[in-house]
Amino acid sequence: MQISLLEKYYDARLPWYTIYPTVPEFSAVVGAETCEKWLRGLPADGAVSLYLHIPFCRSICWYCGFPTTFTRRNAPILDYLAVLREEIRLVAEQAPQVLPVSDVHFGGGTPTLIEPAEFPALMEVLRSRFAFRKTATIAVEIDPRTFTMEMADALGAAGVNRASLGVQSFDPIVQKAINRIQSEAQTTAAIENLRRHGIGRINFDLIFGLPHQTVQSCVQSATTAVVMRPDRLAVFGYAHVPSYMKRQRLIDEAALPDCASRADQAAAVADTLVAAGYHPIGLDHYALPDDELSLAQKTGRLRRNSLGYSADTCNTVIGLGTSAIGRLGDGYVQNEVVTGPYIQHIRAGRLATSKGYSLTDEDRVRAAIIERLMCDLEADVSAICTAHGFDALSFLDSAERLAMLAADGIVDIQNGFVRVRQEHRFMIRAVAAAFDAYLDRKPY
Repeated sequence: MQISLLEKYYDARLPWYTIYPTVPEFSAVVGAETCEKWLRGLPADGAVSLYLHIPFCRSICWYCGFPTTFTRRNAPILDYLAVLREEIRLVAEQAPQVLPVSDVHFGGGTPTLIEPAEFPALMEVLRSRFAFRKTATIAVEIDPRTFTMEMADALGAAGVNRASLGVQSFDPIVQKAINRIQSEAQTTAAIENLRRHGIGRINFDLIFGLPHQTVQSCVQSATTAVVMRPDRLAVFGYAHVPSYMKRQRLIDEAALPDCASRADQAAAVADTLVAAGYHPIGLDHYALPDDELSLAQKTGRLRRNSLGYSADTCNTVIGLGTSAIGRLGDGYVQNEVVTGPYIQHIRAGRLATSKGYSLTDEDRVRAAIIERLMCDLEADVSAICTAHGFDALSFLDSAERLAMLAADGIVDIQNGFVRVRQEHRFMIRAVAAAFDAYLDRKPY
């Protein structure tokens, strides 16, 4: 890969385009009243996905960019769960009737810090307020360092059928540099406990671009992960933004790999996983051939939402808990990020929406183009525009960076069809950015 192209397009500062428009475009103009209105307007028979954010951890990983809270005590978690149950009631009462659920995801933080008895109880609250489909996916993010047999039993009893394990790197030098010491044995034990309790669908998270990481250590981590045979892996590039996330200031910037090294690490991990039988999915996921993501990609049903890639085709996501983002019919909403204000709103009997975004017709067509690019590495811009009642030429002409990308051999454009060349898969965000009407339009 040419260094000049890397410097030009491989930009860690570009959005990840899990949603469009992105969160920086959210404003307080969209608040609790708007959220209530949008909830009341949801179709009565339309399926929804639920995301529940549990923001607590026993230790703080310095690389983490998510809003989390350190606690050694269970009392703050129990207090939070009481408020979360109240929010579930408030949200469900706004809906036109009991909504069917196709997908549930518990994120954080570390959701499995919940006391084992509390997790099935929380699931019962959800089941009492929503109609779970028999085929619903119920997924939980897990930190293997704190995962117990008792929690595995609770998850199995609650109907959890997918687990996402944070691994990041098996290299002890890298682990020390990011304040996440996690042995291979801890990860193996967590997997064995999950599978023993009937939770057989396993995801791993790996990260490249961390301090002291090398191509060799990334390949070794991927090779170790493959032996454990997760169904899918997400391989994220570390985004170093210490001005936004203060904990990242504890990371030694001098130990971070440069742009070319990051690209080499990503390519080496991809080669390792593909050689082991995993299919590349979009920008940064890899899945076994029989995994839902592989099947969704094969049939053109792969989706992208605030959690990343998904096989869930419903268009509505209800976010619950601090910082949770929801996607309702007319736009996006986000809850208060800080726990204190979130709790105050819910205890006062009102939704905790702090900001959001109301979609325009143009936003919807741009979102559709960007989603297909991020999922399929190609998009029929003409067909998408026509389906939304827009002129494709105006979109292609206004995508100022597209011609530059084509001239540099990153994309092929023919009859309104944009395709990213496979060898430039890791530059897909730069291609998606060409259709982002809100991104700073400075040239590369």
